[in-house]
This record gives sequence, C-alpha cells and structure tokens, in this order.
Amino acid sequence: MPNTGIRPAVFGALGFCLLLAFAAPSWAVPSFARQTGMACAACHTVFPELTPFGREFKLNGYVLDNIKQIKGITTENRETLALNSIPPISLMLQISYTHTSKAVPDGGAAPGNALASALAKDGDVNFPQQASFFYAGKIADDFGAFVQLTYDGVGDSFGFDNTDIRYVKHFTLGAEGDPKAHSLLVGVTVNNSPTVQDVWNTTAAWGFPYSLSSTAPTPITSAKLDSGAGGIGQNAGGVGVYAWFDDSLYAEVSLYAAAIRGGAHPLDSTQAEVIHGVSPYWRLTYERRWDRNSWSIGTYGIVAKQHPGNGTALAGPTDKFTDVAVDSQYQFIGEDHIFTVLATYINERQRLDASVIDSFAENVSNHIDTFKLAGEYSYQRMIGGSLGLFDITGSTDTLLYQPGAAGTLAAVGGSAANNPGSRGWIAEINYLPWLNTKLQLQYTAFTKFNGLASNYSGDGRNASDNNTLYLLGWVNF
Repeated sequence: MPNTGIRPAVFGALGFCLLLAFAAPSWAVPSFARQTGMACAACHTVFPELTPFGREFKLNGYVLDNIKQIKGITTENRETLALNSIPPISLMLQISYTHTSKAVPDGGAAPGNALASALAKDGDVNFPQQASFFYAGKIADDFGAFVQLTYDGVGDSFGFDNTDIRYVKHFTLGAEGDPKAHSLLVGVTVNNSPTVQDVWNTTAAWGFPYSLSSTAPTPITSAKLDSGAGGIGQNAGGVGVYAWFDDSLYAEVSLYAAAIRGGAHPLDSTQAEVIHGVSPYWRLTYERRWDRNSWSIGTYGIVAKQHPGNGTALAGPTDKFTDVAVDSQYQFIGEDHIFTVLATYINERQRLDASVIDSFAENVSNHIDTFKLAGEYSYQRMIGGSLGLFDITGSTDTLLYQPGAAGTLAAVGGSAANNPGSRGWIAEINYLPWLNTKLQLQYTAFTKFNGLASNYSGDGRNASDNNTLYLLGWVNF
C-alpha cells in the first residue's frame, strides 16, 4: 500500500495526543455521577461500557439520586413533584484525527473533469467531530431520561442523537419478607432507535467500537439492527414495555414508526428507506452474576417494512426486512483488572418487492449476515486496549450494490463485485488520565471491502487502502 505521508501523519497525530494529555483536568463529572454522588466507575468500566450496577441504574429509569430534592406535596399528602436541586445536564466533546492508507478522490471530481485524478487532502482533523448536550437523569419519581442533542462537525448540523425516556414501577411477587419472593421491575421506554434502550454493550447503539471516524470509508451497507449504512438509526420513534425479573431475566417488546426530522415535509419521496406502518422489535436476555463476574446471553430482532423512496412514492409495495440476532457478553471487574468479551451475530432476510419494481434491486430475496467479536482489557480504569473482529456477508445484487464512476469519490463506496461482503479487525489503545476523559488510538484494517480484497472499486482501489488510523480525544463534563 502507499506509504507517502504516513510518517508525518503519525508524528502529527501523536503530537495531537500529547497536547490533549497535558490539557488541564476537568474536575466536574457528568450529570449521572452528580445525581447519584458516585464516581463514573460505579456505572462504567471504561465509558460508555456499563457495569452490572450501571445496567441496573438504566433499567430503573435513571432515577437513583443522592442529592437534595425539590418536592411538592398536596394537602392529602400526595407527592406532586420531585426534582433534583441540580439540573441533570452534561456536555460531551470529541476531537479527532483520521488518516487512511490511501487518500480518497477529490469530492468535486466528476468523470472527465480536471479533478478526476486528484486526491483529497489526507489527514482530517475534526474539531469537533461531535459536541453533545445532554439532559440525563431524574425527571420525577420513577421517571427519568437520557436525551442527547448533538452537533455533527462533519455534517455541520444539529439533531437529536440517542434518546431514551423511561417510566418504571417495582413489584414483589410473593409475601413481603419471604426469601422465596421474586422481584419484578416493569418499565416503559420511549426512544428514537432500536437498541438505544439496551443495557448490554453487544448491540449497535452502545456496542464496540464505541467511536469511529466520521470521514473514513465504510462498507456499502449493513443490517437494519447494525450501526452502519442502512441501519434504522435515529430515523424512527418507538415505545416499548419491558420487564426485569429477579435481576436476571429481561424481556421487551417495542413498536417503531418513521420519525419526522426537520423540514416542512421530511417524510416524502426525497427520503430513502422510510419505515411503513409499525415495526415490532423484541429483546430477551438472561444474565447471571457471581463474585466479580457477569455473563449474559440473549436474542433480539425486528421486522421492518420500508419504502425505498429516493424519488419514488411512499406508497404501494414495500421492502420487508427481518433481523434476528443472538448476542453474549462476559465481564470480570476486579480491583485492578477488567476484562470484557462481546459477541453478536445478526441474520437479516430481505424481501425487496418495492426495490425490484423501482429497479433499485435485481433480486426479490437477499440476505445480510453480520458477525462481531471483541475483547477488551483495562488496568485500573486508566490504560487498556481492545481487539475486535467483524465480518459482513451478503447476497450479490447487480442493482443494489453497484460500482461508482472510476476516479470519483463514489467509486470508494461502490462495489465492482456487486456484493456487500466486508471483513477486518479493529485494534485500540485507550488512556484515561481521568475517569471522564479518554484518549484513544485506533487502527481499522480491512481484508475485504464491498466484496473483494483487491480492486473492489473497479478503478484500482484495494480493501487495504481504506485502512484507517484514528485518534480521538473524548471528554465528558
């Protein structure tokens, strides 16, 4: 692979990390920690990964508090208000640097113009990559929220990011004080993306890798319940009911519909992949905890009907996507050493009736399979590393997956093999000088990209040309 400019880029990136490492400490902690009076380590191994206590905090509606409350009580002694005296507000800032093994073509290039053979500047500093404002904590007794408003530094836009609002109630099954009695927590969640409400770090919204470059090339597509291109993401709104039995068995059913996001008529034919009707989502997980260990195994999935959009009417036949996933997570949390293993497999079956009619797809039936495996280690929650493997396979379709015009930016995201198959690994080194500050060095290597290892784009670009060095400064306060 070309190595021109790599050494200066690496030294520049290391210098960037050193500057961040010597920045003044942020003594404030995020709103959940202020509300509970506990350090970040109570809920997180290395943020945003949750500990068993962190999972309980989220399942219980973000309402555990240890600060003075502002209360309202009626003459009948009914409580009408229970507000934190400190607003549960936090901020997040991400600053990043990205360098790919080979620069991508100039974004202004079109076939035949003077820029067609030019390369864009390689080595992108995003300041910020993201900046987020959170309302995260208790709203009232049994009622809490995690609401994230994000500025995207690459897209230069504001919008609602991961959002989850919960109401919970506790029940005891059996006689009070009976050692054989069972605990049951029942909750309602309103959120804007399947898996945002999930408490295990095997699903897309909070899964490994916890941050990626916003400017590096990514595979052409992914399953609806994955986090890549084609995912439902924040293009949905849903409400669900869940139960947590004896702190070990979790069950949830949620319903999602297309969400309106800005503009006078955003759900029209100019949009792509718009949900039709209601999409049911389910989650079933068993978790066992012992000593300093926890292990979970579960399944989740969704059945979604969508209109292709992209200039076609949001009416008539639809495409149907059925995702079924299995996942497992193991954690060991010691005084000094923390280990985590995460595994997820998603099978997606596609029935593309609308896309075939509209000439977006060749095959009526396609599939995508995604497998992810990651291992993480942290020493004293200060320094650690991760290694993750990913493998995406799928049907070949000459219309759904096409190559872009040679020499253009579109070719980088295209597929000369008409196939979405992508494979590789991600390695990370993390340093946390403070529990709310993470400095991350990440390298992503592709052994296959959009169907091929060599010349996947049809104009000479190889999968390894998209290998990415990514440095990140991530601060929460």
